[in-house]
Parts: sequence; structure tokens; C-alpha cells
Amino acid sequence: MSARGISDRVAIVAMGCTRFGEHWSASTDDLVIDAVRECLSAVPGTGLADVEAYWLGTLGSGQSGLTLSRALALDYRPVTRVENYCATGSEAFRNACYAVASGAYDKVMAVGVEKLKDSGFSGLTRADPPGDGTAPENTLTAPAAFSLLDPAYCAKYGVDPADMRAAMTHVAWKNHANGALNPKAQFRSAVSKEKIDAAPLVAGRLGVYDCSGVSDGAACALIVRAEDAHLYTDRPVYVKALALSAAPGRAAMDTGYDYTTFPEVVRSAEDAYRQAGITDPRTQISLAEVHDCFTPTELVLMEDLGFAGRGEAWRDSLDGAFELGGRLPVNPDGGLKSFGHPVGASGLRMLYECWLQFRGEAGERQLAEPRLALTHNLGGRPGACVSFVSVVGSELG
Repeated sequence: MSARGISDRVAIVAMGCTRFGEHWSASTDDLVIDAVRECLSAVPGTGLADVEAYWLGTLGSGQSGLTLSRALALDYRPVTRVENYCATGSEAFRNACYAVASGAYDKVMAVGVEKLKDSGFSGLTRADPPGDGTAPENTLTAPAAFSLLDPAYCAKYGVDPADMRAAMTHVAWKNHANGALNPKAQFRSAVSKEKIDAAPLVAGRLGVYDCSGVSDGAACALIVRAEDAHLYTDRPVYVKALALSAAPGRAAMDTGYDYTTFPEVVRSAEDAYRQAGITDPRTQISLAEVHDCFTPTELVLMEDLGFAGRGEAWRDSLDGAFELGGRLPVNPDGGLKSFGHPVGASGLRMLYECWLQFRGEAGERQLAEPRLALTHNLGGRPGACVSFVSVVGSELG
């Protein structure tokens, strides 16, 4: 794991994000153009020709850098296409940041996009490589795999299943309430707890409202050297930490794995906190955007990220600790649950919310003077994931 990082060496000076949802009348190209146009409109005098290199994140909505260069009609700029499951957008951002920090470029852009609705599938579209049949991802749907977190958590910590169900419902209720305040969210209606509890089951005890939305969307960030940031904006966002962890992927064969934690998240969070100099994330982090692909995932993440003690996240959630007015607001933009989850764009969408919050432009969900924010992106299945954690801030130092 990285011991040094690139704290305060690069900054975000502009961002763009489309509305997430069912864009039947828009193509992948249209979504990319809309996000990039919003981004560049924030820095008058800067155009596509001024961006020296691009990183594109998409799981399945294009191949190679041509997906971006064709849409934007780029003039032979380097474009690198990356993919890392649901952490794809974050991977594009991470690589773009390192390129600037290395001194190779002064101004780059990270773009994430996904067009999922056109596939005709209700979930993510991907083809698994051939295997020996022991990998759980070859036999379980994503809802089925993540549904195992619920009974495992109850068994390990002695939580009454009714209390766990109430906590899962509270996560969905909270994130839909936040998304109702967000004009770019896929689902912009608050949902009652009674309706969440009565929803049809998908897998295990996961109902429809326990699962994130399938969406189309795009998001992007313009990244420069920290010392140049004020040439473009008076309110840049400084990158404090970038951490990525990929699992050995032995969970299906590991009798010691109990489905109550994501070890990859623990490792990437520890690395990010070291880089950013964070010793108490519960009090030092102002807001967090986390990968709430399913409601029990968010509860487990609260513990893996150090926002709650082991076996306590369900209670903290019910007590309102992670609501907009709580001690640590989580997913103030609605999260994957309400904002939606176009895979390649989700990681950058999380950063977009941090960008708005630091600039005081988050509207009805605006928090009071946020200083440090965390984003967390997860890809894969319990026991075999990639995990990304970033820490960003409004001030240098």
C-alpha cells in the first residue's frame, strides 16, 4: 500500500455531471458532451484544446479512447480508457490525478460514462471470463451476493433481524429523502418506510428499495496542479488522498470470511487516512459519499470506514447519525440508491457532490462549512472486490 500519496499536489477546478436516469433519447456521446460542456463552462477561456490528456472510465459503453475522442472530436489528444468494475469512474480520476502529480501534464480531464438502460437488462452488463466454477460471481446475481450481508451481520453481532430490517429500511428512506432534494437524481421522490418494507423481494430480504437504480449518466472533472488552481477558480477542491485495494479474491474458498466486512475497504480506508493525516474519521470527515449499492452494504461500510464501531452501525443509522443533520452526513446527494448507478460515472458523481458542497452550491441539502469529504467506490462481490477511497478538501494543508 502507498505510504506517501500525492496530498495537496493536485486540485479539481471544475466538474460536470448529467442528470442520472433513463436517457432513452440520448446516446453515450450526448451524455459525455453534456457533462464536459458543464465542466468547461465553469472555466471561461478553457476549451477542449487546452486539456492535455484524458482518462475515460466506462464498463461497457465503449471500447478504447475513441469512445471519448470521437464524441468530443478531440484533436489527437491522448485518451486512456480504464475499467475497474463499479470503481471505474474513480479509477479514471485516480489515474488522471497521478498524471498531473507526476509532472507529465498540467491540465487533464477524467470522464466517466455509462449507458445501461439501452442494454435491455435490469442490472449490470458484463461477461465473466471462463473459470473453474468456484467463483461466486459466476453463480450468484449481485443482489443475491450482497443479500448475504444481512443474516451474517445479525448472526455475528446478535442483532434482532427486525432491528436489522429497520436499519436497512432507514438507509433507503434516508437516501431517497436526500435524493428528493437533488435535481440531478434519478429518483426524486421521498419514499415512506412503510412502502420500502412492503416492496417486492429481489433476493433474501432485499426488496426493490434496497437496491440501487440502473441508470444512464456521465460526470467529469478538470484537474490541475495545486499551485495553478486559483488561475481557474477561487474555490478549488484539493486532493488529499487516493487509495485503491484489490482483493486476493479467495472468499469463496476461505472459511474464515464471514460476510460482515469488506477487507478491501478496510485496507483502502487505512491507506487513505494515512495519506491525508486523518486519525479520527468520525470527527474529521465532514461528509461521505459511499457505495450504497444495497442497503446492508452501506451499514457494513460505516464500520469498515471507521464511522461506527463493529456491530453498531445499524443502531447509529436508526439514531440518525448519518442523516443530513447527523454527526456525519452520508450520501447527501442520494447515493447510488437514489441518484442512480451508471457504473462508469458513479465515482465521479460522488466527487461532484463534494465539489458542490465545498462551493456552497448544493441547494436544499447544503451542509454548513464542510472541510473534508470522503468518497468510496466498491466493485465486485463480497469477498472479491476492488475498493477505492478518496479524501478531498476545500483548503490546502
